[in-house]
Amino acid sequence: MSFARKPSAVGNDRHHPHTLSTLDFQGASSAAAAKAMKSELAQLASQIQNEEERKYFSQEMDGFYMLFTRFLDEKTKGKKLEWEKIQTPSNEQIVPYSTIPEVTDTSDLEKLAVLKLNGGLGTTMGCVGPKSAIEVRDGMTFLDLSVRQIEYLNKKNDVSVPFILMNSFNTDDDTKRIVQKYATHNVDIITFNQSRHPRINKESMLPVPRSPASPIEQWYPPGHGDLYESIYNSGLLDQLIAQGKEYLFVSNVDNLGATVDLNILHHMVESGAEFIMEVTDKTKADIKGGTLVDDDGHIRLLEIAQVPDEHVEDFKSVKKFKIFNTNNLWINLKAIKRVMDEEAMDLEIIVNNKTTPQGEKVIQLETAVGAAIKHFKNAHGVNVPRTRFLPVKSTSDLFLVTSNLYSLVHGRLIVNPDRMFSNVPLVKLGDHFKKVNDFLTRFKTIPKILELDHLTVTGDVCFGSKVELRGTVIIVANHGEHIDIPSGTVLENKVVTGCLRILDH
Repeated sequence: MSFARKPSAVGNDRHHPHTLSTLDFQGASSAAAAKAMKSELAQLASQIQNEEERKYFSQEMDGFYMLFTRFLDEKTKGKKLEWEKIQTPSNEQIVPYSTIPEVTDTSDLEKLAVLKLNGGLGTTMGCVGPKSAIEVRDGMTFLDLSVRQIEYLNKKNDVSVPFILMNSFNTDDDTKRIVQKYATHNVDIITFNQSRHPRINKESMLPVPRSPASPIEQWYPPGHGDLYESIYNSGLLDQLIAQGKEYLFVSNVDNLGATVDLNILHHMVESGAEFIMEVTDKTKADIKGGTLVDDDGHIRLLEIAQVPDEHVEDFKSVKKFKIFNTNNLWINLKAIKRVMDEEAMDLEIIVNNKTTPQGEKVIQLETAVGAAIKHFKNAHGVNVPRTRFLPVKSTSDLFLVTSNLYSLVHGRLIVNPDRMFSNVPLVKLGDHFKKVNDFLTRFKTIPKILELDHLTVTGDVCFGSKVELRGTVIIVANHGEHIDIPSGTVLENKVVTGCLRILDH
């Protein structure tokens, strides 16, 4: 099932509180920029002949304009984070997972819906189309694994948990084609689209596209914080509530550790929390990840992009901020409706500066879904085991999840019980492995890594079959050199350099 947007109410009874008339602009240039932007957006909308389509487009542009005017306002006022008010969260604000009671009662599942953020492309890993369509384990894609998990959950517990995909304009067409193959599966799949916003020319502060039909690269999806506006405007939020659904479990589609957890769901029900963010202990690999902080007694999400330059090192410190956001979120659906009805959603703006292939400097205004934590009652974090955070952002991550470190059970990755250490090995594969196709051609089979601590591979390196890596292994092929690791090799605490070529005969 696919959800379009409801006809816009923007020109009628619904308004945004942050429009030009109510903003206190302190500077003629900002006021002029807002006025010029409003005129340009109206001009774009006027080019659409179909009334319904024009209403949908106007609604998206209204959401964009709200962000833009807030951005100008903050820029004019020089609004800065008051760092001295930022503190480590209190014990009440972060609940250890180990203190949450284990439950066997599955009745809470009747009130649950699961949503995956599916707006990203696989371009960074050298793939075409949605990232969720990349094969990650045993010939199955991210989507395959998610559908398999929900199908098993529904069958085992005799429930009907719907599976929702929030697509972007980059992924929507391909995803709709892909999900057709699940038509006979025991899972209700619903898709809807997040907004499409115009990129802003940094110099003129006007929209880059000159027409609603301008090329796709002149538009952008405004971050996953757009979830609230999009699920509300599409009518899907009302439908889920009408079906008796009360809770929404949200996660990134590429996080293979983000599975439905009955204990956290029950804790949410019992505690009356409207919003729970799963956090996990920070390692040196996670220092740039957003973290929960206490801001003058209130819990909020802090992203590195919001931190003043002089405090970035403090932010990265594992001592002060010991946890980071996994983006596994549990949210009360009726609470989302209340906040949206009150037009109170006010997410911090993340300014993303880009340069197009043509050399044009543009701005994207984005928001993060977790930043909404400040709007919900009794919201808090739950510090979960690292196993609930298994993102695949690179081929180094892909190496881990395809190895014997994990096994696949009903679509879930389970850590091999023979792994003696609780931490995951640190793996750094060089540029020769960056794209998935290159990665696959360089391994006859993925090495065994149950006893691996650290692996670094750079340069032109290939692995034979049944290789085993233990301890710390560093393999470096310098420019012009090539290394073949022979089949059956066991490397333990070794540095391999130079040139080693093995030829079939």
